[in-house]
Amino acid sequence: MVAMPRVIDYEQVLERLTAQGLISLYHNSGAFGFPRGVLAKFAGWIGPEDATLKAEARAVAMPIPPPFEMNLATMLSSFWRNELSDSAAWLMPMSHWSYELDYGSATWMPQMLREAGIDPEVLRPRANGSEIEFAIEESEQLAFCVQRLLGNLASSDFAIAFPSRPIVCTIHHHKQLWWISSDGTLVERVRATAQSRTPPARD
Repeated sequence: MVAMPRVIDYEQVLERLTAQGLISLYHNSGAFGFPRGVLAKFAGWIGPEDATLKAEARAVAMPIPPPFEMNLATMLSSFWRNELSDSAAWLMPMSHWSYELDYGSATWMPQMLREAGIDPEVLRPRANGSEIEFAIEESEQLAFCVQRLLGNLASSDFAIAFPSRPIVCTIHHHKQLWWISSDGTLVERVRATAQSRTPPARD
């Protein structure tokens, strides 16, 4: 039997991630972070040159060569399998599904969901950040979704939480993956994962 991702209700998501030490940054959204007082570390994998990056973000960003979407999605999948395989991966909009499926990403996201094994009509009524849960055996489906998101998002961002580990990845519409964790060792592993694909520093 082929493994298939599944939808997790937002109430369960909020309870589980809160217990993991995260906080919801916006009501009913899939945007989560760490509370003030927690020393969180950051690292970024970025595709094309981005003049909008602030100095503090650029200092922790690692440029990844083209093809950007494929390389970033492959790296994320590899990092999950190698470093976080004891956890599921939860994919969520940092806005909410109703917005994405009716407005923000309506022209292409329903088909992405169908190809990943999710009925978009299950998510369309949800004005919240309910998660799509991927098991580690479904890493290829997650990589497929990440590649499509990086290639098509115009203004919205998505996130991936790992409910058994204190780390969140933001899928930014500038073809970037940004990681935040309260575990500095995990962030160092994020950086190490990118080393083999990182070209010389840009001028």
